[in-house]
Amino acid sequence: MLKLSLGILIILMTLVLIYLYLIQPIVKINKADQVSDYASKRVVMIIIDSIMDEPLQHAIRKGKAPALEFLIHNGNYYPDMVSSYPTMSVTIDSTLLTGTYPNEHKVPALVWYDAQNKKFISYGSARKEIMKVGVKQVFHNSLFELNHHHLSSEVKTIHEELNGQSASINTLMYRANHKQQLNVPRILKMAGFLEEGDSINGPEYFSYGILSKLNPNNHKTHFWQGFGFNDEFSTKELKYLIEKNYLPSYSLVYFSDNDKKVHKNGVKETKGIEDADKQLQEILNGYPSWEEAIQDNIWIVMGDSGQSDIGKDKEQALIDLREMLKGYNIHQISGPIQEQDQIVLGLNERMSFVYLLDSKLEQGDIATQLKTDERINFIAWKQDDRVNVISGDKQGLLSFRPDGKFTDSYGQKWEIEGNEKILDLSLSKDQRITYQDFPDGLARLYSSFYSHSGRYLIVDAKPGFEFVGEGSPTHVNGASHGSLYKHDSYFPMIVTGTDLEPEHKRMVDLKEWILRILNETRQ
Repeated sequence: MLKLSLGILIILMTLVLIYLYLIQPIVKINKADQVSDYASKRVVMIIIDSIMDEPLQHAIRKGKAPALEFLIHNGNYYPDMVSSYPTMSVTIDSTLLTGTYPNEHKVPALVWYDAQNKKFISYGSARKEIMKVGVKQVFHNSLFELNHHHLSSEVKTIHEELNGQSASINTLMYRANHKQQLNVPRILKMAGFLEEGDSINGPEYFSYGILSKLNPNNHKTHFWQGFGFNDEFSTKELKYLIEKNYLPSYSLVYFSDNDKKVHKNGVKETKGIEDADKQLQEILNGYPSWEEAIQDNIWIVMGDSGQSDIGKDKEQALIDLREMLKGYNIHQISGPIQEQDQIVLGLNERMSFVYLLDSKLEQGDIATQLKTDERINFIAWKQDDRVNVISGDKQGLLSFRPDGKFTDSYGQKWEIEGNEKILDLSLSKDQRITYQDFPDGLARLYSSFYSHSGRYLIVDAKPGFEFVGEGSPTHVNGASHGSLYKHDSYFPMIVTGTDLEPEHKRMVDLKEWILRILNETRQ
């Protein structure tokens, strides 16, 4: 009897974990009866998670990506857009929707420590980590806290700006002005995760797997299909909006399948791109011709970040900060913060926060200790209004802050002292900054030290390596992201239907550009 009860409990918790890992909010959609009049041409933005330029070009050369090739040949192609930092989903999506870096939108990473409330925050980076932190806690963080409390109320999302003229399909970040009552699955109600009447604030056109469908005939929601968190489900949802003439001014659609394949098989993997292209073909085939499809709408197909291959040797590829800091009391994520805890680790694959709870610990001392590991690219910390950076490979220290005499390629001004080569900066005689290995590195790194409170360092791994800790995901012989390095930071973007361009080739510039496109098409 005991074994049977435990088996039932394990099955129940596994089902809940699958829900947690693959899906977030649960809402019903109030479909509008008429088409948006905000813009004559709609913007459809499709994110193919972890798509990168080289494997995309390889798939096209093989003839395996005809839809993406068609869009490139009939529009503009930007192979090296710059992501947010850390290069993790929730932070990137927050930057896209708000047009700000983490210093303003306040979503620091997928995993972080809330010093104000003394809580370890995870939105669900791996199954083991979810179990250790607590299934219910991770669920609560992802569903209620992330969009409604952690994402700053001082910034507005695209959905909030458009106020009813937008759609969100399978995206992590979705905050908008419309109260959406949650459709509570029985299993989550029985487990005490949700109650009848719970609601979230999302866009009017909201889709999130089996938990919120626009298309009542979309059956790509079985458990072996990730309960709807798959590219086929997203395609059917978008096609439904198009066919029913519900397509609003702006639609953000998420294709997640490619990311899983790249994580598993490495950056040369093209199967995910080929599969995503088949879904794009199905969408374009919904029009009398592909030419008419791009005449009717503005299409933006893009990635969100890149990835870096991780080595095959587990012992070498995985950087365990617990071993390097074993002389200190490191917080165990399976329990609350303890009085004796000196350090908390917030691991985000190839980037990590190292939080110092003990006031006696000096940031510079910890940084010096960490730089002895040749697999770490750099260690950074904030001192007063400056960010200091050191590296085991390069001598000295780099110190910088905004509003100095040096100007970068994005028009941002910086005061720079010390060894600029630590972040691979090139400084010209006319005081211009050129970025190389770390695109927009100063602004992106600086923003992370103002994304949340607390005293912490940032450690960033070299290509080929990632950080490992309690229950964190590992991608030995596969690929990973999170770091400031260019491999993780660059992503491609295809645009058809408009000649307007973003001010700069960065994720942070896309919100303003999208609103500019919609304003122009309305005129």
